[in-house]
Amino acid sequence: MLEKYYLISPCPVCHVIIVVVVVVVVVVAAAAIKVVVVVVVAAAVEVVVEVVVVVVVVVVVVVAAAVVVVVAAATAVVVVSAAAVVVVVVGVVVV
Repeated sequence: MLEKYYLISPCPVCHVIIVVVVVVVVVVAAAAIKVVVVVVVAAAVEVVVEVVVVVVVVVVVVVAAAVVVVVAAATAVVVVSAAAVVVVVVGVVVV
């Protein structure tokens, strides 16, 4: 008489099968969630690494450009100083 109030069959074997199916579904879902989390974290790490690499490359290029400018300026100062010395020496020799 009470069987009509059960949503599932009241037999014990059916209960065991349902419990096993639910456990398997939960375990598979947990594994799937873990895989998704690992993939998302890996993708995030990859993006962060790419951003860091780009930032490092930009910093290296900027520093290299600054070094080139400083060396060029120093070379110009040396050339101008040498030219001034030559002018002074030639001026002294001529005079």
